[in-house]
Amino acid sequence: MEAILPNLMEQEAYWTTNFAVTDEDLEYLFNLFLETETPLSLRDLTLRLITYRLGATERFIKKQLARGVIFQPKNDYEVGQTVVFPTRDYQVGEVIGKRDGQNEEYGPFQVIKVRFENGKVAEFASSLLAPHALNTEDAEAETLSSIDPEDVLRRYGRSIAVKLRDRFEQEEDVVYIGGRWFLRSLLLEVNIAHLHLAEAVLDMHDGGPLTTEQILQEIGMEEKVNHRLQIFSMDLAMQQDERFDEVGPAGQVLWFLRRMEPESVQKIPEQLRYTPIPHDPKLLTSEMRELILEIDDELSPIDFEEIDESEATITLTYPYRRTGTLPLNSSLQHLFPTAFETNLVITTLVDAESGEERTGWVVREQGYVYGLGELYKKYMVPIGGYVTIRRHEDLSKLIVDFSTRRARTEFIRLAVPDGDRLRFENHKRSIGTEYDDLMIFGIEDLAGLDEVGRKNRSTPFPTLLKKLMSELVRHSPQSAVHIKTLYSAVNLLKRCPPEPIMTTLASSPEFEYVGGGYWRMA
Repeated sequence: MEAILPNLMEQEAYWTTNFAVTDEDLEYLFNLFLETETPLSLRDLTLRLITYRLGATERFIKKQLARGVIFQPKNDYEVGQTVVFPTRDYQVGEVIGKRDGQNEEYGPFQVIKVRFENGKVAEFASSLLAPHALNTEDAEAETLSSIDPEDVLRRYGRSIAVKLRDRFEQEEDVVYIGGRWFLRSLLLEVNIAHLHLAEAVLDMHDGGPLTTEQILQEIGMEEKVNHRLQIFSMDLAMQQDERFDEVGPAGQVLWFLRRMEPESVQKIPEQLRYTPIPHDPKLLTSEMRELILEIDDELSPIDFEEIDESEATITLTYPYRRTGTLPLNSSLQHLFPTAFETNLVITTLVDAESGEERTGWVVREQGYVYGLGELYKKYMVPIGGYVTIRRHEDLSKLIVDFSTRRARTEFIRLAVPDGDRLRFENHKRSIGTEYDDLMIFGIEDLAGLDEVGRKNRSTPFPTLLKKLMSELVRHSPQSAVHIKTLYSAVNLLKRCPPEPIMTTLASSPEFEYVGGGYWRMA
């Protein structure tokens, strides 16, 4: 017989607004963990819960249908007869009265009075000759239906999963790692000796990354114990040990020794640290906002619609060129891997020119990707150079392209440290990639640049802009500087998004806007 399910089960509200995870649901899922000894994903658990609910409802309806006849308005019923009402969630009632109906539109019919098991009484039309939606040739077949759990999952699974996850998070015995859930009380014992061995295995592999299975194979897996349970138990133990970092992308668990991670991954490089500068966003004009989108600084609150481009190009500023990193700005974020829990995700960067592969570290919360320093040097990428990131056919990898060309000598702005300020001079330098004319800078004295930055750490921001602007305009025939050039110059000395620069220019009488994104000293 096909699954017997009420109309209510096919309604969206049952699975969304009215749905709640009950204690009986939890008991079923906990028993499932006990029987299978297998950690499960939220999708698997949601599907199991849907199937359980459908089965429980089917059993309930079969039981109700066995107690009486299905109500149809065309049928005649006698006092004392037991009737089942599918449209009232299969409630059962007893006919306690019967009278003639009065409505010329429907012709002669009867009205039966029914008392339900909750004590409520209601009246229904019977012996009705006029057409009615509840009158069918086979009422039982009409009120029974077969619902596919996978179909329910596709339509309402997200809503059910959120409620199941929230309920799990309230349960002390439920644990989660690597996209799977299980019961703490059913975990295998992982002691300190196992964790010491895991550290040794990772140490022998240059810190990682290794899967849990690879680690267990070298430690020695228990042959008679559930394989997935061993992995899950080890995952949880390693997650709670500060020696290990879980660095896998969403859906994959990879482990790395924290002490062997690059320093620029363990803590944010100084050049990338931003101390917020007070500014009034109301001063930003529509033209300024367009330039903010064009610059696309990862610190700017740019809210792009969900995009799925297979590649993106950014302009490299000094802080990222110096530290061998990339900004996770609005253009690049969607290309790099995410993770369920960890802030750090490891990936593979592929040189578009040579095909050589390097390890990349995605530090999502702090907004940067580390691991491009050698490539920047190899291709002589300048400050202001273009960097393109493309998806690889292998989704665990990303292609890095610098629009390389045969190196040629060109005049560029060279930043020269001079006491507590920077001077700018035009010099010929060899450039190996394409770049943005407005943002390119050359630097040869990094120690001197760092010293200028330290000396200006407490300099009021308007004063710093004035010092940079007065030097930059010396090399402009119009005695004006484009905002992108000033933005790139400011970031030589301190990490700063374009908004504070623009609002400071707009609010100070010492600066004058001349159009086209250009400013000059007033």
